Parts: sequence; C-alpha cells; structure tokens
Amino acid sequence: MTELLPAWSHPVTAIGASLLAYLAGLWLYRLSRHNPLLHPGIIAIGTLIAVLTLFGVPYADYFDGAEALHFLLGPATVALAIPLYQYAGMIRRLMLPIIGGLLAGTVVAITSAVGLAWWLGATEPTLLSLAPKSVTTPIAMGVAEQIGGLASLAAGMVIVTGAIGCMLAPWLYRWLGIKNPATQGLALGVVAHGFGTAKAFEMSPAAGAFAALGLGLAGLLVAFTLPFIVALF
Repeated sequence: MTELLPAWSHPVTAIGASLLAYLAGLWLYRLSRHNPLLHPGIIAIGTLIAVLTLFGVPYADYFDGAEALHFLLGPATVALAIPLYQYAGMIRRLMLPIIGGLLAGTVVAITSAVGLAWWLGATEPTLLSLAPKSVTTPIAMGVAEQIGGLASLAAGMVIVTGAIGCMLAPWLYRWLGIKNPATQGLALGVVAHGFGTAKAFEMSPAAGAFAALGLGLAGLLVAFTLPFIVALF
C-alpha cells in the first residue's frame, strides 16, 4: 500500500478524509441524540486512526496534507470573541468569580495530571507534555515544545481531556445541581477547551460564551506562566 502514501500528503485527500470522518461522526452524534460517548470529534479521530493504520500511512504524511486545518485552529479560537461581546456586561459583573474559577481550574488541571503521572513513574518528557493538556490544541502543542515536552503527545492528551470533559460534565452538573449557564460554560472552557466549548454552545448561548472566555483565558494563563514555572524548577 505504499503507492497510497503520496496521495495522503495532498491537501485534497487529507482534508477531504478529515471532513468526511467528521460528518460521519456528526451524523452518528445527532442520531444518538447527542450521546457524549459518540462526540463527532471522537468518532472522526477514531475513524482517521483506523484508516491511516489500515493503509499504513505515516501520521507525518497525513499531517502534511491536513496542515491547513491545523492552521485554522488559531483563527477559529480568535473568532470565539464574537459571542463574548454579546455577554460583555455579564462578564464584567462576574469578573471576580471568573478569575477565581480560572485559577482554581487551571491549577487543579495541571497538578492533578502531572502529579498522577509522576506517581505512576512517567518520564520527564511525558510529564512536560501533560502539563498543558487542558488548553486548546495549538497552544498546548506550542507550550509543550517550548518546555521540552512532545507536541504530538500533548495534542493527544488535549483530545482525551476534552472528550472526557464532555462526557462527564452533564452528569456532574445534574448531580451537583449546577444550573447557572455561566458556571457551566466557564468550567467546560477551562477544563475541556474546544470540545467543552462546543458542548457548552449546545447547552445555551450564554454557556457557550463563558466557555469561550474560559478557553481563551486558560490558554493565555498557561502560555505565559507554565514555561516560566518549568524554568524555575
């Protein structure tokens, strides 16, 4: 199947396969009435992994072809500022709780993952790759490379973290009786980044806006502070 390798490095093939996998996942997700276990992102990733493995295509070849999608992650994140503007007044009134939730969520996300991995005997590159796992993919990959981690592992952990967050958040909100959309959205954005923000928009526009805020602020906080903290230790 080596004759298929050049085709996968072509944008038409790689991007087309990515879009088809996502559309299939979206169809299943809607068919299941938004079952979090069938999140379209999870289905798309699993489908692409299976296809690449089946045809023996190296990930580097696929990434070369789909690099445009990776580039668009940045503009897509910036575009989340639009819903934020609609809730600017509400955000200003809740600024103190937002800062508190941001700091608590970010610190717990980093220390719990790194601490558990260290206790289980993970290597230093693995620990450094886990540290930025709860921020959006482009920031996590950049930070991981800067501090000595593995960008690919960081990206994988971002996906796993987002998927788990989407699965557990609705159940936790019901169990804890959390009904405020601002609280729901901020928690999802801080802990489950892009996946969580998409889930929050399914809940309500307000939850989506606060998830976008949490995603952006958590990314900034980790990008500016984590390399400095790692350098100190």
